[in-house]
Amino acid sequence: MLAGSAAAANGPEGPPLEAGPALAPAASPSLGQTVDGITCERSEQVLFHIHARLTIYVNGKSRQVPYGIGISEPGTQPTPYGRFVVRGACFSWLHTHAADGIIHIESPTQRTYTLGDFFDIWKQPLRATQVGPAKGRVTAYVNGKTWSGNPRSIPLKAHTQIQLDVGRPLVAPVSIPSWYGL
Repeated sequence: MLAGSAAAANGPEGPPLEAGPALAPAASPSLGQTVDGITCERSEQVLFHIHARLTIYVNGKSRQVPYGIGISEPGTQPTPYGRFVVRGACFSWLHTHAADGIIHIESPTQRTYTLGDFFDIWKQPLRATQVGPAKGRVTAYVNGKTWSGNPRSIPLKAHTQIQLDVGRPLVAPVSIPSWYGL
């Protein structure tokens, strides 16, 4: 395994922005559209509000989880730490505001969402041999431990840290030491 992370400076939410290019462009359902029982609504739903973090490596190189996933027509504002989505035509209950891998789970009901739900909202494939457009053997880590099941079934719980490595070499599991108030 490689030591360390390809992370760059901290982003607008606190956790680092990944240094590599985006894995795939951000995507979102349209207003009122439902994916996996998750609706894209005019405003964020905050009855159930938690965060998880996703990092992705392809052949040992960092790839960004872009801002605006799950936010239709995302409007951003610049910050000293990178762009941050502040508005959109609609917000899915799973979305990203910045390119720091933080998945916002903001739902009108408390339930366990999965990484598969997030990738479906992103309109990207996720399976044991593919993460978005990247193909190869997928090694998944959850909170620093190898995940042996289907990566689609990884639960998005409060402060869960998920890493997907596609291909080789593998990168040692990355962990953020602080959630910066998230």
